Amino acid sequence: MKGMVQTGPEAGQPPFGVMPLSDALGAEIIGLDLRERLSKSVFDAVLDTWHAHGVLLFRGQDLDETKQAAFGARFGDLGKVLNNHNGRSSTPGVMYISNVREDGQLVGALPDGEMFFHSDQCYVERPGMATMLYAMEVPSRGGDTLFANMYTAYETLPGRIRARIEGKLALNVYDYENNATTRGSEPREGVPSFAHPIVRTHPATGRRALYVNRLMTHHIVGMDRAESDALLDMIFDHQERPEFIYEHVWTPGDLLIWDNRCTLHARSNFDAAERRMMRRVAILGDKPY
Repeated sequence: MKGMVQTGPEAGQPPFGVMPLSDALGAEIIGLDLRERLSKSVFDAVLDTWHAHGVLLFRGQDLDETKQAAFGARFGDLGKVLNNHNGRSSTPGVMYISNVREDGQLVGALPDGEMFFHSDQCYVERPGMATMLYAMEVPSRGGDTLFANMYTAYETLPGRIRARIEGKLALNVYDYENNATTRGSEPREGVPSFAHPIVRTHPATGRRALYVNRLMTHHIVGMDRAESDALLDMIFDHQERPEFIYEHVWTPGDLLIWDNRCTLHARSNFDAAERRMMRRVAILGDKPY
């Protein structure tokens, strides 16, 4: 891992440090308090760093719903909350990922267990551009978030495979009731689904990235099902190679924001008897191309 470098905006504004998180992707931003509104020049430098690394980590933050949502809104319009368990969130665009129960009722979504690699909301026409997750309570072990670099995954695919998927679409689906965190069998009728390019172009960087994933990608449109299954299984295994992955072990006060257009993420298993409370903000994106 490379050492910290200093970057910053124009004179008179505080610089911040940048520490790469791994050789695969990700960087820690050091020296910013996200309770304060960042100047345009500082935020622009943060945005450039995010585009360069795909995942940003801000440690030691003390954020309420309003402050987290306000920082998220600097990146773009906030996405719609799909599951506001028990009315926990009072701020538009904010939801909780948690196994905590109050009066016997869950106060968050996706409570327990492993979650396969995926890209958030890839099953709608305009998927989430970015996801921001803030750690409030974490288990003593497990519940880590893994990120995989989809630029590198695409660039290292054999040329014959890149040729087979060029210009093709894949159908992404999400069955909330049956298989919210792990891949199941056939999804039920009427669940959310949308076909997107297998390889998408990042609108800010111009780079190409794989845009399929083990959890939600069902089949390649117009391809024989057996051929589609075999090709996708090979791609999924390739995407999840260890050298493409950074695994984040959470500490309370960590804030992570990742780019769904060029990364996948997953969750490792953890003891369901231990509390885990995370607060999420999603930022709306454009239709992939």
